[in-house]
Amino acid sequence: MLPSTARGRRWLRAVVAGALVFLALVVAGAGTAQAGSGVGPSAIVALGDSYISGEAGRWRGNSLTDSGSRDGTDRAWTGTAYDPARVYGTTAANGCHRSDSAEVLSATGTTQALINLACSGATTGNVFRASRGGIAFKGEAPQADQLAAVAASHDVEVIALSIGGNDLGFADIITTCAKDYIIYYSYCHDDQQAVVDGKIDAVMANVGKAVDEIRAVMSGAGYAASSYRIVLQSYPSPIPRGSENRYTESGWSRVNTGGCPFWDLDSDWARDSLVPQLADRLKALAAAKGAQFLDLRDMLQGREVCARASRLVTATQPPSASASEWTRWIDSDGTQGPVQESVHPNYYGQLAQGRCLALVHAKPTGDYSCRNTAGTGASGMYLTALS
Repeated sequence: MLPSTARGRRWLRAVVAGALVFLALVVAGAGTAQAGSGVGPSAIVALGDSYISGEAGRWRGNSLTDSGSRDGTDRAWTGTAYDPARVYGTTAANGCHRSDSAEVLSATGTTQALINLACSGATTGNVFRASRGGIAFKGEAPQADQLAAVAASHDVEVIALSIGGNDLGFADIITTCAKDYIIYYSYCHDDQQAVVDGKIDAVMANVGKAVDEIRAVMSGAGYAASSYRIVLQSYPSPIPRGSENRYTESGWSRVNTGGCPFWDLDSDWARDSLVPQLADRLKALAAAKGAQFLDLRDMLQGREVCARASRLVTATQPPSASASEWTRWIDSDGTQGPVQESVHPNYYGQLAQGRCLALVHAKPTGDYSCRNTAGTGASGMYLTALS
């Protein structure tokens, strides 16, 4: 047996060694947390505007029936009245319209938490942090500031961002083109192209700042740049080419029946010039900012409002993911719900977008386009790698 003094020294050395090991582990652990992802459940977070918030998720196709469930298209129908909160929850009141079918909530089978911070009508300024010029919107804090709280409580893997359309003035462009068809009997594409060209550089600069703001929030929350992904997505075309419209250009069928009051040349411009122009600029921006790009320009091909390959819902043709339109028509007088729902992906379109996001979630690198398969629902969505 060792003398008591020797035993004490050995015990002291063991305690000190153990303490040093413990401290080393703590320091290593702290370093890992600081350089890596957050704690808590894994998450995908959606930021941006109406094309990702879930605007128009109330609708399963379009029907000319104005009463009751509108042939089963209106998911807000309770059996006796209309309650938009059944679809949009509490955001039915402030107009952010985060639906229960919104893209991120439809990206099932991915992460433990699916979090929607997007708001219908948002611009890039509503994404920036308040400390960097961000503006509260519809009673909600800037989205980057909301993201900071989520990043602290969750392990954020992917941030999906759809923004820039409202900065560019999509709603004004649609309104102008519709008026030119219904009232003025003139084309809109020539003067509206000039408007777009005059705005797009500034819009892209602000989208770039939005990405930078997201990076700053994530860095401040202790995330390394390699521990999460930003997926910047483009916009799908809500209307078809003129030749793919099932209603004749003359007469009032595009107004009174289809809800797509646009001339063929204006439709072709929107589908093949405006939407691709914005998509191409967003793709270049994503590359410059180290984000993934999800190209949705062709996502609604054949499923747009008035598309020849789709049909209206009727009493004898119920809502169908494989046959109904995936886009909300223009309801100019608000006979069926608020006008702000017009020309957005509807319930079926949002399920399809969610499938696109889920597919991209499984692709840690690379840019992709997402398209649908004719005659199928969201399960038919597929990715194609972009060069």
